[in-house]
Amino acid sequence: MATRDKIEQLSASTSDAAGQRLTSNQGLPILDDQNSLKAGERGPTLLEDFILREKITHFDHERIPERVVHARGVAAHGVFKVYASQAAVTRAAFLQDPEVETPVFVRFSTVAGSRGSSDLARDVRGFAVKFYTTEGNYDLVGNNMPVFFIQDAIKFPDLIHAVKPEPHNEIPQAASAHDTFWDFVSLTPETLHMIMWVMSDRAIPRSLRMMEGFGVHSFRFVTADGRASFVKFHWKPLLGVHSVIWPEALQISGQDPDFHRRDLWNAINDGDFPEWELGVQIVAEEDEHRFPFDLLDATKLIPEEMVPVQRIGKMTLNRNVDNYFAETEQVAFHAGHVVPGIDFSNDPLLAGRLFSYTDTQLTRLGGPNFHEIPINRPLSPLHNNQRDGMHRQTIDRGRVAYGPNTLGGGCPMQVGSRDGGFATYRESVSGPKVRQRGDKFFDHFSQAVMFFNSLADWEQEHLVKALQFELGKVESAAIVERMLGLLHHIHIPLACRVADGLGVAVPVGIERPLNRSVPADGDATKFESQAIDDSLPPSPALSMANRPSHGIRTRRIAILAANGVDSAAVHVLQDALLAAGAQSRIVAPHGGRLRCADGSEMRIDHSLLTTSSVMFDALFVPGGADSVATLLGKSGAVHFVHEAYWHFKTIGAFREGCGLTQAAGVHSHYGDGDGDEIDSGVVAWREGELTELVDDFIDAVAQHRHWRREMKALARS
Repeated sequence: MATRDKIEQLSASTSDAAGQRLTSNQGLPILDDQNSLKAGERGPTLLEDFILREKITHFDHERIPERVVHARGVAAHGVFKVYASQAAVTRAAFLQDPEVETPVFVRFSTVAGSRGSSDLARDVRGFAVKFYTTEGNYDLVGNNMPVFFIQDAIKFPDLIHAVKPEPHNEIPQAASAHDTFWDFVSLTPETLHMIMWVMSDRAIPRSLRMMEGFGVHSFRFVTADGRASFVKFHWKPLLGVHSVIWPEALQISGQDPDFHRRDLWNAINDGDFPEWELGVQIVAEEDEHRFPFDLLDATKLIPEEMVPVQRIGKMTLNRNVDNYFAETEQVAFHAGHVVPGIDFSNDPLLAGRLFSYTDTQLTRLGGPNFHEIPINRPLSPLHNNQRDGMHRQTIDRGRVAYGPNTLGGGCPMQVGSRDGGFATYRESVSGPKVRQRGDKFFDHFSQAVMFFNSLADWEQEHLVKALQFELGKVESAAIVERMLGLLHHIHIPLACRVADGLGVAVPVGIERPLNRSVPADGDATKFESQAIDDSLPPSPALSMANRPSHGIRTRRIAILAANGVDSAAVHVLQDALLAAGAQSRIVAPHGGRLRCADGSEMRIDHSLLTTSSVMFDALFVPGGADSVATLLGKSGAVHFVHEAYWHFKTIGAFREGCGLTQAAGVHSHYGDGDGDEIDSGVVAWREGELTELVDDFIDAVAQHRHWRREMKALARS
């Protein structure tokens, strides 16, 4: 039996508890593991109790060191299929045959927080995909943002040390709103483009299923005849790109810090399999230098208007993990795990990752054999001369562990490139040894300007508030001043709006910085100036406002009800939502069951004490005089509606239900059968047929949020 089959058999044997006998880790049948071995019933415990020692020792070592970054994660299994052969741009086998399903394992994560932090922290999200291809494992290890904070890996320890809890008091957890982070940012202008992304709503996704993924770096595709092109990788979610707003994120963190991992788990369990299309931006080798930015700079992206994203395949996540530790926690990704047809560029940030990932796994997973852990093991056979090392699982036969050899028949033999062997792209390299960067690397503002100018007005407003919150937590006035000076060079009204919220003035006379530290005296005016081309036009693809509606599949709708509810209306709504792929939940003042107006009963999913509006995408209040009268007497019900309204969600009400929405101050006009056109996202009818109202309600929910409501409120204030 093959080694992998043995491993899978052993793994599977632990999942079926029927008829199992308790044994030690060596297979010894155990008579009693409820009592330690003692000298007499009340005597001292004996050192010879090897069963006790084995059990306690294993417990003592159940926790491996958590990842320094990306510690909090959730993962799932799935498959990937390419739409058509990509032989014209790459020889990678898994990108050739549309009939072949390639197994994948995907891990999502936050970056800064520990394993016990909240899913809803304002943070970058890791988006790592392991393809189990016929040519070995390929790991596309990226994020939900297309750029990164720094240009060179040598700065990565500084970045992470700055954003992590401050070392003197280990505060704050999973948050960048503190002095050390903004001190680093204010002295490192290359971070500014990424800061725009992290302060935007992209940093607080509605669901892991509703966020994009990016490979960040420029990689290379290589064809069978050795032709290369640059490639940027994108993951496009078929549910669309959506976020929550900051007040919601704060509430969700308190009510359900596992919100994202629970959402992913439940969706897969319910058969609502998350899907993403793999997109690529291809740049010919001869076009490497035609852009106003450098393709090797990880703080820059290629606007989709310059190089369109070609969607070449689809990934579907269709199975949850069986064991979190064995799979999600022990999976080892590495940007250096590539297959023939995919190669690296000279991106200096990528170069550091190619070293760091293996080095990290040696510490976390106990030695060089972490590739033998089942979740990491390739599907293709392994043959090499590597032996021994901690946690070795393969039992190699034979006397030969070297090459070249004759005693082993010359095996394992090298594979020629024509036969599928990996061949590094033959790039010409020359130049002196220097610690420098290309000239285009020093433009730290153009793409930050482009990103901000590409956002809708409500997206800009959220970004401003995020900066006000983050910098409002900074105690050092000098750091705040430096940051406002940098923001001034991105967008003057942006800097002024942030400064207004902080109650300070925007400094003037600060010249744009090169990529170097502020002088030791902290005088930001001593930055050297440079001419920056801010002529990059806005990129509509960067704004979530320009994403098309993707229906309401998997959306969660709260139905507020109490005893005496109109059951017919509830059933009509539930059937319509189910047909549209959404989920409805009955929320009532208490748990248990509801007595409906017609004498029937229905099950309650949540009480007002166990949930809140932030856990749902929209809400509906059906009719029923007694039901609405009860809800009007519950402050929690009124607050539920009011809160959802000011989180800009769709509100639906029918007949008597309009009384509850009116009490919550939702709107001042009710339709008479033609719908409500006064307030965006409010669908409330006092008369008419519910079936007509439901269609309007579903259309409104598909918009995700109704930002016009927010902008009107801001205009009035």
